Amino acid sequence: QVQLAESGGGLVPAGGSLRLSCVSSGRTFSDSALAWFRQAPGKERELVATISWSGGSVFYDDAVEGRFTISRDNTKNTVYLEMGSLKLEDTAVYYCAQRKGGAALLQGNKYDYWGQGTQVTVSS
Repeated sequence: QVQLAESGGGLVPAGGSLRLSCVSSGRTFSDSALAWFRQAPGKERELVATISWSGGSVFYDDAVEGRFTISRDNTKNTVYLEMGSLKLEDTAVYYCAQRKGGAALLQGNKYDYWGQGTQVTVSS
């Protein structure tokens, strides 16, 4: 069973930066696509970014394109989300997710394992 543990969330002023990390316990990490999703209060969960097993394919939601960067370190079983120029609307619980396949897919139901989430709050 794969377990994911996010860290790095917190309170940050608008315009600031944060780096989220997610460590996976799975032995198949290097073969798996990873993603970050977020869910704001009263809203549905949405994809933020995803990265393929090799890191060669990445996708960003339009709302974060150019401000966020997803990356992975297969030697550390860790996926990162660098968030910059944060806006109030980025406030949400951020979840990392891992799928058994290596392709970076956009749909949440394609991901097999989920972390508990980390809160990101952007203040004015």
